[in-house]
Amino acid sequence: MGDERSGPLHGRVAVVTGAGRGLGRSHALLLASLGAAIVVNDPGIDGDGDGGGDRRPADAVVAEIEAAGGRAVANLESCASWPGAEGLVTQAVETFGSLDIVVNNAGILRDRMSFSMSEQDWDAVMDVNLKGHFAVSRFAAAHWRERAKSGEQVYGRIVNTTSEAGLMGLTGQVNYVTAKAGVGALTMAMARELGKYGVTVNAIAPRARTRMTASATRRTSVASSAFDDRAPENVSPVVGWLAGPDAAHITGQIFHVYGSTVSVLGGWHVERTIDAHDRAWTAGELSEQARSLFPEGASTLPPGLGGS
Repeated sequence: MGDERSGPLHGRVAVVTGAGRGLGRSHALLLASLGAAIVVNDPGIDGDGDGGGDRRPADAVVAEIEAAGGRAVANLESCASWPGAEGLVTQAVETFGSLDIVVNNAGILRDRMSFSMSEQDWDAVMDVNLKGHFAVSRFAAAHWRERAKSGEQVYGRIVNTTSEAGLMGLTGQVNYVTAKAGVGALTMAMARELGKYGVTVNAIAPRARTRMTASATRRTSVASSAFDDRAPENVSPVVGWLAGPDAAHITGQIFHVYGSTVSVLGGWHVERTIDAHDRAWTAGELSEQARSLFPEGASTLPPGLGGS
């Protein structure tokens, strides 16, 4: 795992949500290898949010980190719980003396077509995937703000987890894509708010094999190598970089990470404009001008990322 005393994150403390399996586990192990002490948050729930209380995933990751010479502690609270999120921040500070990094990774799936989705399916996904991101970030932000107001130079990093599905839309996941789109907006808004306190806020949109995506992904390999482009370990170095001192100038950005590629994703932007010049358009005129906004043959559905 490397020498904790000499890593770029030596002396830093990180909270990683959903860290018992998949991407979260990979992130926790990578950050620990770079020298950070880790609060391994995982409430032990199923991939759809049911169950809970199984501490084996979190404890197993803590054991891995400690066996390699690192420092870690388990946390079984739900990040979607306001008291649980506050407790995560408190536990990091009380156990390791500070909090410097938050990696919001926890997520669940409850896929349904929009016309078949229940209120419970909607609320459960929103709670974990969106509220869970905000709740932990909110209490971390309050902690860093108080430190900054007391005159301390703050080192703060938030790395969120959005999805290309949330940015481009995907059939059968209206709850998930809405939550993940919200994470993108949350990232940009909090980056604007927290920059003056020494905090950066970025997001990754990973394409990797996890418990949530096991049924939809498969291992693929380039013919000339055994490189696993869906391995969670491909994604974690981006998290380590964004959590580190070399990324202090980067904030409000979303990175798509897939295999060996890292792409910077742009936000909403103007593609085409028509102007009625100091008056409102009529509905009939807009019908006549539709081809100016959508050229003949062009799809009006948003584009997807290449290969998705």
